[in-house]
Parts: sequence; C-alpha cells; structure tokens
Amino acid sequence: MQPIIRLYKIEDFEPITRLWFDAQTVAMPKLMKRMNYEFEDACEFFSRVVITENQIWVYEQDGVPLGFLAIQGDFVDRLYVNPEYHRQGIGQALLMKARQLLPKHMWLYTHVANKMARAFYEKNGFVAEKFGVSPEPESEPDVEYHWWANPLRK
Repeated sequence: MQPIIRLYKIEDFEPITRLWFDAQTVAMPKLMKRMNYEFEDACEFFSRVVITENQIWVYEQDGVPLGFLAIQGDFVDRLYVNPEYHRQGIGQALLMKARQLLPKHMWLYTHVANKMARAFYEKNGFVAEKFGVSPEPESEPDVEYHWWANPLRK
C-alpha cells in the first residue's frame, strides 16, 4: 500500500506520541535523561499543547503512523519520524508537505544538540538565523532556522 500523508485523527494519539518520545530519546539522550522525561509526560504535553496549538499531518504506511508534522501559521512546531524508519524518505516527504502548505516561508527551532535534525534541515535549504536558549524547563541552547522559497527575500 502506498504511503499517505493525512490530517491527524484522535486514534493517532498513542502511536504519534510514542514515536515523538522515542525520536527525542534517540536524538537527545542526555537532555531526556537530565529532564527525567517519561512517556507519560510526553502524553500530557502532547494532549495539552501540541494537539491544541497545531495542525498535525501524519505520514502513514499500511495503516501505521510513521511520522508527523505539526504546524501553526508558518511555524513548523514539530517534524518527527519513528527512529526505526529514519533515512527512508519519511522526513523528506513531510517536509515536502510543509512546503506545499507553506510555499513561501517557514521557520522552526531545534536544539543545538540535535545534530540529526540540524543536518536534515540544513541539507534541505534551511538557514540558521539566530541562536538562543529554549524556554524552561529545558533551558537548552537552540537554533532558529528559516527556509524561504526566494532566498533573496531580504
């Protein structure tokens, strides 16, 4: 069966939250350990913040959600892929969906320590425009990335 990208459904909650938690654990194990972040914490945050503030698109193959994209306006709040399916084009497909929805400009934050995400975004034309620190309780160095359809926009 061909993969599809579709809008989030309530049935996606557990598998999407699980893959988000697992992806963060793989990408930033030291931060996850320092924060003592558990799956239950991820569920609470996802239901309270991510679902309520974003439009969520799910990459699904054979009825199984393997990645998701959460956007608000031109801000990409989250783009995550199940770590077992990294480097199989899922992140690329979600990014293409984001460009379809946001054809002129999009921006996002990622942690400086998340080298996988940074390499992915930079490979796909995002430019680091500002370095800072994420809000509490993380308080981790982060980077603000922008992608413009027309790089001469300034």
